[in-house]
Amino acid sequence: MAAEVAGQAVSAIPLTERYSTTDLRVFSADESGRFLKRAIADPRRNLSLAWELLYRLEPDLYERLIAAEHLHPGILEWLPAHRPRIIEIGAGTGRLTLELVARCDQLTAVEPAAPLRERLRARLASSPSPSGGGQGGSRVRIVSGFFDALPLPDQSAELVTACSALTPEPAHGGDRGLAEMERVCAVGGMVVIVWPNQPEWLARHGYRYVSFPGPMTMDFASPTEAVQLAKIFYPGAVAEIQARGDRRVPYEILGVNPPRDLAYKSIS
Repeated sequence: MAAEVAGQAVSAIPLTERYSTTDLRVFSADESGRFLKRAIADPRRNLSLAWELLYRLEPDLYERLIAAEHLHPGILEWLPAHRPRIIEIGAGTGRLTLELVARCDQLTAVEPAAPLRERLRARLASSPSPSGGGQGGSRVRIVSGFFDALPLPDQSAELVTACSALTPEPAHGGDRGLAEMERVCAVGGMVVIVWPNQPEWLARHGYRYVSFPGPMTMDFASPTEAVQLAKIFYPGAVAEIQARGDRRVPYEILGVNPPRDLAYKSIS
């Protein structure tokens, strides 16, 4: 069964059934060491693994999904208007990156998945900057790297951030990844986790939590696209989304926390 997503035919198979162990060969040796050790090496039983395969096998489908996810404007207002140097880890295809470019003199975007790095470069090149041309130019450096082994020296930036990428799992950051973020943050700077996974874990590490109020929705391109993407990513919500017939879908229907919060820590 296939669905049309923004003009592209894609399978409507849910993410939890989408990939098999055969697909694990797409991982590099370094990625396999992180994602498959001490974990269930089956993407049909390990959702985190399915997401990692999505980034590498179907990055266009991933981009269609996050195009509907908009950060709460309060987050963007809260973030510093300017810092000399910013590092973003797990930058993906630029959900937060494009907002950060104009807020610094030098931005380093760290992303382990090669297909996402390629799309991030393309987005930065095609997004106009206030001074003309593509966004960032020499101000933006895109590098490969993982949370737990950042290829950067100590105190590399005044703001170090991640958006919906860091988790308590060692394969996706964990305690070591959090320590690495703090290592590359300059004294007097700040580490900010946007749309955090398990804020209570971050609180145990001295992070303060901020949440911004108000209703939030995923804003799909059309009601049809909302249904089609829900079949893949939120199959339990498909019936209600179909009944509503609206391209805007409240996060409550999807059963996930909306992108309205952050956790931060000042480095001293």
